[in-house]
Amino acid sequence: MDQAAPRFDRDENCLIWRGAGQTLWVEPWGPDCIRVRATMLAEMPLRDWSLLAARPATPRIVIENGAARLVNGRLTATVDAKSGRVRFFKDGSTEPLVEEIFARTNHPPSRTFRAVGGDLFHAEASFTAFDDERIYGLGQRRHGLLDQKGCVLELSHRNSRVSIPLLVSSRGYGLLWHNPGIGRVELGRTQTRWVAEATRLIDYVVMTGDGYAGILERYADLTGHAPPLPAWAAGFWQSKLRYKTQDELLAVAREHQRRGLPLSVIAVDYFHWTKMGEWKFDPSCWPDPAAMARELEQLGVKLIVSVWPTVNPESENYAELDRRGLLVRTARGPRGLLRFTDVNANHPVDMELLDSSHPEAREFLWSRIRENYYRHGIKVWWLDAIEPEMSTYDHGNVRYHAGSGLEVGCLYPMFQQQAFCDGLRSAGETEIVTLGRAGFAGSQRYGAALWSGDIDSTWEDLRQQVRAGLNVGLSGIPWWTTDIGGFFGGEIDTPYFRELIVRWFQYGAFCPLFRLHGWRNSSLAHPETGDPTRGGPNEVWSFGDRAYGIIRELLFLRDRLRPYIMEQMELAARKGTPPMRPLFFDFAADPGCQLVDDQFLFGPDVLVAPVLHPGATSRSVYLPAGARWTDAWTGEELNGGQTIQADAPLERIPLYLRDGRQLPIRS
Repeated sequence: MDQAAPRFDRDENCLIWRGAGQTLWVEPWGPDCIRVRATMLAEMPLRDWSLLAARPATPRIVIENGAARLVNGRLTATVDAKSGRVRFFKDGSTEPLVEEIFARTNHPPSRTFRAVGGDLFHAEASFTAFDDERIYGLGQRRHGLLDQKGCVLELSHRNSRVSIPLLVSSRGYGLLWHNPGIGRVELGRTQTRWVAEATRLIDYVVMTGDGYAGILERYADLTGHAPPLPAWAAGFWQSKLRYKTQDELLAVAREHQRRGLPLSVIAVDYFHWTKMGEWKFDPSCWPDPAAMARELEQLGVKLIVSVWPTVNPESENYAELDRRGLLVRTARGPRGLLRFTDVNANHPVDMELLDSSHPEAREFLWSRIRENYYRHGIKVWWLDAIEPEMSTYDHGNVRYHAGSGLEVGCLYPMFQQQAFCDGLRSAGETEIVTLGRAGFAGSQRYGAALWSGDIDSTWEDLRQQVRAGLNVGLSGIPWWTTDIGGFFGGEIDTPYFRELIVRWFQYGAFCPLFRLHGWRNSSLAHPETGDPTRGGPNEVWSFGDRAYGIIRELLFLRDRLRPYIMEQMELAARKGTPPMRPLFFDFAADPGCQLVDDQFLFGPDVLVAPVLHPGATSRSVYLPAGARWTDAWTGEELNGGQTIQADAPLERIPLYLRDGRQLPIRS
């Protein structure tokens, strides 16, 4: 490694610094974006996991007086000659937008590396913490916070936690930590520190633009835009754990038609297969999938089918996958990473995992999906357990085709999403949607929607969902939903749950995707039976007459709003603007909006104030300054910049329309 005196160089559009054994590259990566890479290796690793190819740019590079700077549009990066510290400035300001931390005497430098074996290093990058900064994005969490300043967040996936390392700051920048490995980000009062447990380099991109919308547009340009959402996906999705037979599922779809209820998608959940890793219907329960898909299509309903990445060693595909090296390996011990039951198994099975990071594994998976599902007319998939779920999360023991689990573990769900997107495109399909329990930076370009995982049927979890969904939108994933009513523990005959399901439906009607799912009566059934596939009813008419009457009207409300929703989805595809976003996204000049984390905007013109506490029949609502707001139910016009007390009987969610926008809220 080079231990000579620090020095600058340039290579076309790249500013290079070498010192303290490090090589640093600073270069433009699209308009108003600058990428920083640093390594202790002899050559810079060239890995663009999430990033698309940089657009051509001609930055201005100046090296003088012991420092250097690179100017790319509105963003300038400076590099100190002695320490290699990088600072960022916007529009020529002398106040830093974001900066690597200053290394005082006997303190570590802003970037540190410690060898952990081979070409891998434990690496840290530290940045100045600003007292007035609010921090958003970073994927999906269950901490119930919108502003995450002060949090320490693990950078890894688990059921209901999705790590997307995009930080969006109230100071007017975004920072993508372009590292798919396991680590953490510490959003402290004294510094912001990114940590990678095993990596070959530090790699991040800083971006800026006009407000939050401009930052997310730059991010979408960097990592890929979501495709246009198909119109059918904006409707109501029906699901439960689980429809066990073809006849049972079709009966629900037919009942929706008989009652005249809108229905766009219905789901076949797990254990519909013969064995995990065979990826095909059990013919004893699903004798004619093609006829099922045809009938649903005639009803205007799409069929979505659950696919897991797990492989039972007794499955028909196991030998070939093993022989071709298409399964996830371990450095030590057996390869069974998830102990789980399977169809017709009377004992837990040590499941292995498809190595979706291997291109041949993705092709193999699609070949089975094409033969066993797609040819029957099924074109939508629910990618469950793609964190991937493991019984023990020992990432250092996991070996993917792409590298060590510590180095690349967060990429797994995106590889799974890519397999389906590439397969569908190869078949000539243009309407691509997968529903996944995890994702990564760039998943949106593969038509990936997220849902918030296996959450509990509680008011606390409902409150968490509001903040979680807003942060997902600020992480560049525009398509998101929850299990309406929660997944675990909902006892459908109790007053507690019947109130909760109504309030959750009211919230869900204004999420980007509108989806009912859950394991009903699970707290009663599972201890008795030990059967993880047995649950209670979960149809919209299952929760009593009063709840059904309210939910029925919400289905029609969502249906009436679909033209407006599709306007927002087109904007999401074109600009990266999340359909569901915090008030400050559109009203950054109003300081009152910065404090509101239990309301949101659905598109620019609908303010949604969900009821999040049991027994509540009213709630306070903040109306942003700079607009006039119309109560969608009463027609009353109100000035912005004030907090009001809104009526919220069980039948009503407080909704307000901006500046006279006419939308069919009332039937």
